[in-house]
Amino acid sequence: MIELRSPREIEEMRPAGQFVAETLTAVREAARPGVNLLELDDLAHRMIKQRGAESCYIDYHPSFGASPFGKVICTSVNDAVLHGLPHDYTLVDGDLLSIDFAVAVDGWVSDSALSFVVGQPTTPERGEADAKLIRATEVALDAGIAAAQPGKKIGDISAAIAAVAREAGYRINTDFGGHGVGRTMHGDPHIPNDGRAGRGYPLRPGLVIAIEPWFLETTDEIYTDDDGWTLRSADGSRGAHSEHTVAITADGPLVLTARD
Repeated sequence: MIELRSPREIEEMRPAGQFVAETLTAVREAARPGVNLLELDDLAHRMIKQRGAESCYIDYHPSFGASPFGKVICTSVNDAVLHGLPHDYTLVDGDLLSIDFAVAVDGWVSDSALSFVVGQPTTPERGEADAKLIRATEVALDAGIAAAQPGKKIGDISAAIAAVAREAGYRINTDFGGHGVGRTMHGDPHIPNDGRAGRGYPLRPGLVIAIEPWFLETTDEIYTDDDGWTLRSADGSRGAHSEHTVAITADGPLVLTARD
């Protein structure tokens, strides 16, 4: 069911968005060569406890997950792009790391993700390729947000994201994409990263959604790792992921998870 939020409820969602942004910033700053993924998860876990927030991930067990997730952030490294389950892995220079984080504060959820290269690229060529991939997801996210105007349709967001991907030379997987956000992390409507402008559910003031383009370097096919969660590229190429929680208002899109 698609729910529309009142202006007062959207204001009540701001603290969750701010906390998600602060936590992602802290985790990114901590993600250096020599740091273990479990240390990053522990940092996010401590911040959740200090804030009195509630993790959306730790007990999350949808049909596509092998078991409850058990951690509080997603850490996807290199050929992993989504749902990366934190494990005993120590980051090294040149790793492409995507971090996805969602929590509830006072009963309202926000969800956001970012990607970056840890330390220094291993080669200039690898650094350029990673920067292009990450930048494409960021530009696509900006384009999707710009298209999230009242009176437009879900397809306008999807088409805007897809146009950026195709211009950059990336293929698009539509198995996973954006979604409604509110009292729970994942709700209607689904927002694929490809679609036709002018089609789909109308964007009305009060709709709150997560917009999340993610691209793989040389494929659009993925498989699930043996951990039952982490989604990896079928050909071993790298992936990147960017995401914000956005409220549709009468004045246009409001990014609730904006980072300084």
